[in-house]
Amino acid sequence: MRRREFITFVSGAAAWPLAARAQQLTMPVIGYLHSSSPRPVVRATAVFLRALNEAGFVVGTNIAIEYRWAENQYDRLPELAADLVRRQVSVLVTQGGSTSALAAKAATSTIPIVFSGGGDPVAQGLVASMNRPGGNATGVRILDAATEGKRLGLLRELLPNVGLIGVLLNPNNANFHFELNDVEQAARVFGQQVHVLKASKDQEIDAAFAGLVELKASALTVAADPFLQVSRDQIAALAARHAIPTIDSRREFVEAGGLMSYSPSADETTRQVGRYVARILKGEKPADLPVFQTTKFEFLINLKTAKALGLTVPPMLLARADEVIE
Repeated sequence: MRRREFITFVSGAAAWPLAARAQQLTMPVIGYLHSSSPRPVVRATAVFLRALNEAGFVVGTNIAIEYRWAENQYDRLPELAADLVRRQVSVLVTQGGSTSALAAKAATSTIPIVFSGGGDPVAQGLVASMNRPGGNATGVRILDAATEGKRLGLLRELLPNVGLIGVLLNPNNANFHFELNDVEQAARVFGQQVHVLKASKDQEIDAAFAGLVELKASALTVAADPFLQVSRDQIAALAARHAIPTIDSRREFVEAGGLMSYSPSADETTRQVGRYVARILKGEKPADLPVFQTTKFEFLINLKTAKALGLTVPPMLLARADEVIE
């Protein structure tokens, strides 16, 4: 499927013929709720569809999908989730962080939910336990919130004599306090001075970089957050303009010109969501499907960006990278 065709499909821009809509009524419908917008997550949504295909489910043949996009406006998620529940979808998929999952859980206690997100799903009330979820929800726990300290450590390996490091977080993220706690604990262990910056809008990202410049910060770590991930081009451009070494939580940041990224494998996470959806459509219950925890992590370095910043990446750090962009 070509990129343009895919975007048109998932955004719902193209109206389906009446015959196709009639056919949709006779097949299971997946409700797909995302906190972001279609374009930045083309790769992830394609991986999800491939996982369904591998399990024997093809959109338009034996399943249909209703997409709902919050466009990074988290306050829209409850109504979008409620709309999918009113449409009586067969299973509700939530992507783009725990906030989407919590909105879905609040909207229904009967429709199966397959989520992916950071934080502790037990503490958040999504499941009763990791091994036996017990209710109508299961999914994938992304250990993003527990990797903020790891990203801080990687910056220190690259810059052994680093001064102040900025930490960019989205205060509207359901995992904000988990992420903040992780990076503050790591800072204490390293004896590293950090300064927390908050952004949930484009203009606040601009303001955060202005603050970094004023503070003469030596580097920046960007937290795992759907809004910040969508804003990767803006963050990469500002980091280049102000010559600030930056590490992010997604490979797409490095592909956009950012310096480094470290995160759980997004492909592995999304593939598992697709597999769980397929198993539920085949009759299994979320209560019996253990919450999957990501085990594969990716570390990327953009050598071209490092050279532009006048940095020499230590050989040991290069050797540990899963991918080096030159």
